[in-house]
Amino acid sequence: MTERRPRQLRTRAAEPAPELPPARFAYGAHTWKEIAHLLLNLPMSVFGFVYVMTVLFTGALLTLTVIGLPVLAAGLMGARQLGKLERKRARALLGVRIDEPSPLPWSTARSGFFQQLWLMLKDPVGWRTILYDFIRLPWGIVTFTVTLTSLFVLWPVLPFIARGLTNADRAMVRGLLSPSDELERRIAELESDRGVVVDTAAADLRRIERDLHDGAQARLVSLAMGLGLAKEKLLEDPDHAAAMVAEAHGEVKLALQELRDLARGIHPAVLTDRGLDAALSSVASRCTVPVQVTADLDERPAAAIEGIAYFTVSELLQNVSKHSGARTASVEVWRSEDRLLIQVSDDGRGGIRLEGGTGMRGLAERLDAVDGLFVVDSPVGGPTTVTAELPWRNR
Repeated sequence: MTERRPRQLRTRAAEPAPELPPARFAYGAHTWKEIAHLLLNLPMSVFGFVYVMTVLFTGALLTLTVIGLPVLAAGLMGARQLGKLERKRARALLGVRIDEPSPLPWSTARSGFFQQLWLMLKDPVGWRTILYDFIRLPWGIVTFTVTLTSLFVLWPVLPFIARGLTNADRAMVRGLLSPSDELERRIAELESDRGVVVDTAAADLRRIERDLHDGAQARLVSLAMGLGLAKEKLLEDPDHAAAMVAEAHGEVKLALQELRDLARGIHPAVLTDRGLDAALSSVASRCTVPVQVTADLDERPAAAIEGIAYFTVSELLQNVSKHSGARTASVEVWRSEDRLLIQVSDDGRGGIRLEGGTGMRGLAERLDAVDGLFVVDSPVGGPTTVTAELPWRNR
């Protein structure tokens, strides 16, 4: 019987244990940005707090004089810039995407120094920035101290600490430095649009006054003088007097036509009596270019919207007649839910730009004042398509 020898176990010499890499900070770029933000909180909050206290104290102290309110208003404008800087810092270091608040409507607030001053004093963006900088000092001290201490004592858990502290920062930035809501943006837009409406109305009144003075009024004065001369010659030279009366009759017809044109420019009777379809057809018939009008409206929009639509198409067709070099044009009007849409097209030379002249820019501002839209598509060589959109507003 053959004996089975026990299997000999082969052993290897023990290998040396691998060396561990040296300890190091394993933080990502995002974490380091958050840490940098927290360390910057202290100098930024100190600067903001000092600015706020200086503005409030100086403004309150000087309210007894005539320069107190202007100083406070200037301080609020400066606070806006501080808020802009803080939003930029939050975007760069915290990744917070915040829209910039609407600017004050400087270009259209033309009611004088005191109204502009009042506009600055009631600026909600400036006041919210003042509140933000006022409450940030104790928070800046806390975040700076905790972050700096954690870098040397609690560095393994510092990313979690930094994330928690910066989340509070994100909430404060969003709550106090972002546009409060859509209402604030709409208020700023309406403030701007009100100036556009006032300027447009004033320009229309000046145009009517000029047309009356240079047109119908001058013609009626000439007519009165002609009739006076005809009256003097009625007995001496009846034939000459009859010719002068006939000439005066022609002047009366021209004066009446000018008055009708002027009245049509204010508000055409056909628009009131028969609506937008008939009024636009009337405008198109006076265009030097053949125009096809298509209107798909089951009811009439608000009277003010009808008027704006009429004058928009009227001015666009005047531009077609004078400047386009087109052979044909078209006008389409239709309703889409609660919006009135207008599209005027021509096959002319194109090249029209909103910034190229005051006419198109004025139309865009007029539509924007009633929450409308105005879009020009006019490549060089044509064709040109202008689309206008207005609210229906017929309740």
